[in-house]
Amino acid sequence: MALLWALAVLSLLPLLDAQNPECANLTAVAAITNATLDKLSGKWFYIGSAFRNPEYNETARLIQAGFFYFEPKHAEDKIILRQYQTIGNKCIYNFTSLTVYRENGTMSVFESGREHFADLLLTKHPKTFMLAASWKGKKNMGLSFYADKPEVTQEEKKEFLDTIKCIGIHESEIIYIDEKKDQCGPLHKQHEEERKKEKEES
Repeated sequence: MALLWALAVLSLLPLLDAQNPECANLTAVAAITNATLDKLSGKWFYIGSAFRNPEYNETARLIQAGFFYFEPKHAEDKIILRQYQTIGNKCIYNFTSLTVYRENGTMSVFESGREHFADLLLTKHPKTFMLAASWKGKKNMGLSFYADKPEVTQEEKKEFLDTIKCIGIHESEIIYIDEKKDQCGPLHKQHEEERKKEKEES
């Protein structure tokens, strides 16, 4: 299910017009530091996304709920990803790693023989972030939004909406997930108990 990560999370687009006044408060990461990775460490919830690319749009609509864990490996320039998605009322678990390109503020994942890139976009709220991918052409525009809780504040949501508007996508195109449809609770609990046991034994 790494492909779903690639399509629904990493297949996005960078901000196109830095001169647009609506984009003035957005901060694309010029370089990823250890401090940046530490900020991304932990549990995150997939809040919503908007895609112009029909394939990605269709894939995003399949995801009913989702959350994941980022575990940075500084020395290796990697982020271990443990992802839980509810698709078709079933829990899909995926374990993979992302490559971090510190110099240009991007991350990538390999799937089906090719590398999918994403640009990290930090928000003014430390508990949220966005990802955008390097695709050319307005037909492929898209953006995904993440938070450390399944629900965001109006202020946090507004920043996402402003970014969507900034890159020329209408608010009606946004696909939000419904955390109430999450089916991964039992598996997540099992995994956390196993991880706890492993730590105690080590």
